[in-house]
Amino acid sequence: MNARLNLMENPTAGKIMKHLFSAGKVIVGSSLPAATQHLVTLRASQINGCAVCVDMHTKDAAHAGETPARLNLVAAWREAPVFTDAERAALELTEQGTRVADGAGGVTDEAWANAAEHYDEDQLAALVSLIAFINAANRLNVIVRQPVGDYQPGRFG
Repeated sequence: MNARLNLMENPTAGKIMKHLFSAGKVIVGSSLPAATQHLVTLRASQINGCAVCVDMHTKDAAHAGETPARLNLVAAWREAPVFTDAERAALELTEQGTRVADGAGGVTDEAWANAAEHYDEDQLAALVSLIAFINAANRLNVIVRQPVGDYQPGRFG
């Protein structure tokens, strides 16, 4: 299957992607733990049905040392004892922030307060930005039907 639009070669899309990748680098370089970043991007991608992002983020997380057990249990994080309380708070915020239209009022005060107990203000800024970033990336890839399967870990830095 070929993508409907090549996001890297189209001049307009290429400019947009350049700015998105720049924002992504700020998030990656933040104090938000790398493991949390991997879990958040994987969970949002699962929810959004973005196969290319699930493939990418699973491979990047494994390459960074994430365990197969944790990667396999991200979709069932509530029942899995392998995640820290901080990671659970980030995953809850991710789910609510990804499913904004499904909940009356978007993200609950409880989910926000729980995340704020585990992350400082800079980490929360990175976390919220990461949730928005991965949702945008998921939508771009799903809309253009980006092909999946050939991603190599670290391809995008």
